[in-house]
Amino acid sequence: MSLQFLASPAPFEPATAHVLGAGLLGLQAPAGAAPAWPLQHVRAPVLGANHLSFHEAWRVDSAPLAGTTEGIHWRRAGDLLFGVIELAETPGGAGLRTLSEQAYARLFRLLDAQGLPHLWRVWNYMADINGSADGLERYRQFNLGRAEAFLQGARSVVGRVPAACALGVAGGPLSIAFLAGPTPAVPIENPRQVSAYHYPAEYGPRSPTFSRAALVYPPGQELLFISGTASIVGHQSVHLGDVVAQARESMDNVAVVLEQANQRSRSGGHVLDELSYRMYIRHAADTPRVQAVMAERVGAAPVVCVLADVCRAELLVEVEAQGLRPL
Repeated sequence: MSLQFLASPAPFEPATAHVLGAGLLGLQAPAGAAPAWPLQHVRAPVLGANHLSFHEAWRVDSAPLAGTTEGIHWRRAGDLLFGVIELAETPGGAGLRTLSEQAYARLFRLLDAQGLPHLWRVWNYMADINGSADGLERYRQFNLGRAEAFLQGARSVVGRVPAACALGVAGGPLSIAFLAGPTPAVPIENPRQVSAYHYPAEYGPRSPTFSRAALVYPPGQELLFISGTASIVGHQSVHLGDVVAQARESMDNVAVVLEQANQRSRSGGHVLDELSYRMYIRHAADTPRVQAVMAERVGAAPVVCVLADVCRAELLVEVEAQGLRPL
């Protein structure tokens, strides 16, 4: 079962066979007929490009099975499972902590039912991530719900946890997409940073549940996921107010994580300019300066920039990356 990552400003045809799952970046809703595959719509403007949206897809070489379980739209090909769940916040309804816990609890029930219990990568998006409700920042509420679901689902919240990101977008539901498989991800940490799951209590009552990166192994391949990475050294945000320095520090962290991953790689190793990147930028006016940093660090590697809020209010930029190599 071979996995392929596709990216294009143009939409993929709804009838395209063998798509396991996909993402749509941009404010515009999907045009035309809804695709048959699970689609995560990241409601964030695309920056610094001559197109309003950007499409990404994971493609396999055989027709996937498909289903909907507890609101999760999923597809399975062999031992690969991709799914998307969206839960809307409503006035007077459940808050973000509860919705986060519910979403992950449903996700874990699906994984267990499919016999594919190991999360590899998770993409989390929510509105107003730095806002507060009931005296607690919304990102910290999300972390509370996520961690509770991990514990109730008999998953570890330290060590062997998936790669992930969590960003704030213009609006819409809590949106979670995931890729899972039959074997645990190989978690990678960054010696320049405290592991996120060991952050001190000043960052909230529950630490974030993710690894800095993960190596995973679809049949005959090695897939590297580098989680959302920002200008953090130790556990502290650095270069406050300086987007260029933050972008460079973020890429310094990515480079170190890549070195750590390559020490455990089975494929011969990944290199910076062969990865594909998403860059999240808090202020649209900063886009040219951030793009210049990326050009000096990764050359012509694909980088898509979107307007989004990073999980800490003082952080201006965050980057994530992935690479796929044969074994």
